Amino acid sequence: MALASTFFIWRKEAAVVIALLMTLVGPFWLKPKESTAPLRYDRRLVVLTPHHESIRDEFGRAFAREWKARTGEVVFIDWRVPGGTSEIAVMLKSEYTAAFQQYWTETLGRPWSPQVAQACLNAKAPSEDPARVAFLASPVSIGVDLFFGGGAFDFQNQADAGTLVAQAGERTGLVGLRQKHPDWFSEAIIPEKLSGEPFRDPKDRWCGTCLSSFGIVFNRDVLRRLGIEHDPQQWRDLADPRLQGMVALADPGRSSSVTKAFEMLIQQEMQKELGRILHDPKHLKPDAQESAAVERGWLNGLSLIQRISANARYFSDTSTKIPLDVLRGDAAAGMCIDFYGRSAEESVRKADGTSRVGFIMPVGGTSISVDPIAMMRGAPDPELATAFMEFVLSAKGQTLWGYRAGQPGGPEKIALRRLPVRRDLYQSPHLERMSDGREMPYDQARAFTYRAEWTAGAFTALRFLLRVICVDTHDEQREAWKYLARSGFSSHATAVFHDLNRIRYEQALGSISATLRSRDKVAETRLSRELGEITRRNYQLAAKLARQGE
Repeated sequence: MALASTFFIWRKEAAVVIALLMTLVGPFWLKPKESTAPLRYDRRLVVLTPHHESIRDEFGRAFAREWKARTGEVVFIDWRVPGGTSEIAVMLKSEYTAAFQQYWTETLGRPWSPQVAQACLNAKAPSEDPARVAFLASPVSIGVDLFFGGGAFDFQNQADAGTLVAQAGERTGLVGLRQKHPDWFSEAIIPEKLSGEPFRDPKDRWCGTCLSSFGIVFNRDVLRRLGIEHDPQQWRDLADPRLQGMVALADPGRSSSVTKAFEMLIQQEMQKELGRILHDPKHLKPDAQESAAVERGWLNGLSLIQRISANARYFSDTSTKIPLDVLRGDAAAGMCIDFYGRSAEESVRKADGTSRVGFIMPVGGTSISVDPIAMMRGAPDPELATAFMEFVLSAKGQTLWGYRAGQPGGPEKIALRRLPVRRDLYQSPHLERMSDGREMPYDQARAFTYRAEWTAGAFTALRFLLRVICVDTHDEQREAWKYLARSGFSSHATAVFHDLNRIRYEQALGSISATLRSRDKVAETRLSRELGEITRRNYQLAAKLARQGE
């Protein structure tokens, strides 16, 4: 009996040991043949990115192959994916502040203080501030070589903070690439700006790699079931009350790209107002017409966002959920990035070319922007980082974005459905090999001119306000919208629903932006609670008035 008991215990322990060995060895056994995580490697490149797995896989494999052919070295691309751009921004601030604290106290031998922590990454700190001067001159590193993917707004913020650098020694960084390939950084290939949108940093701290825009992905079957006979064409089509609970949106607080889409919606309303005023200025003097259009367009845009938000079934943490829900019919339509929308449409396209899913970019309602790449301050391997940037910006790297899978020079496994940033690729024979060869983004961009002076200064405030008037108060907003629709949108109730007097354009640029810039979390929380309570009471009152038919 004792022998049997001992054997039983030994067998259990052996099973545990075998399970542990399988856990340790399994990943190596199951590692794909072409993986960018080899058992042995000569050099490692650490890349911080919000890009999804397909992009990481295709670019990682292609660059590793290119580098091996060129140098004989095996490179390991260590992708770091902490989340979306908002999460990345928080991480970078925390990591670089900690790295600089060590440099400040140990290398420079200076005492650390809250003032030093506040100033070192602060682009608005006085230029002569010792902490700011020291940080911009320092080699501090967080062990990351590149930042790849996101929006121009995020990259410019990081560039201004000093976490991105133009070079790290001779012939490195974008400065080195400009010296080596001066023609790439020209209007003919990668312009500095297009229709008001920045495509690369004039100081060479970041450069766009591919183009993107926001649009509407929709399910025709669900729309027809709801009694909507026509495909959506403009943002305001998402405000149709028949779409209650059937619009899929992403949380603007999680992604600056989503906030950018709402910013474009507001800019379109501003431009519409300017057109009306110029056609019929009434009492407005010429020098006051543009400012009046901007102020009115701001309120009109926020009101439209309220109506679209009131139709939302959720505010997703992940933008990939939106096209999937539209595909399944769980949502009738949603706002998403162009390549997600196009991929959804293609996935259910029939042999005759028709599809129950469609995607459109509202004409005059969205701009063409870029997803950039940049070298991080203190990059461990600036030579390898520069080589990766060169590959991504070269024609060979650019075709990975747009070519169909299996095409020579295209991705191996799956079409990425992104539009290359290089202007010289929008011609034969490249167009014939692209998944979206009919898209001509440089032509489409002419339909919309981004006016940075109108809304760029209010971008952070807009993200904050969208959370206050839509995300945090969504339950009350949806309830009010339901009764407004039932009442036929009675005038008094509708006016209360759209009461935005506390967040007019001048407040967004002024006191609200000042509070957010102060980085005083107590003041920000107090402001959020105050504006949230006002908005919540408005929605509740609007619902009550609508029920009463007022």
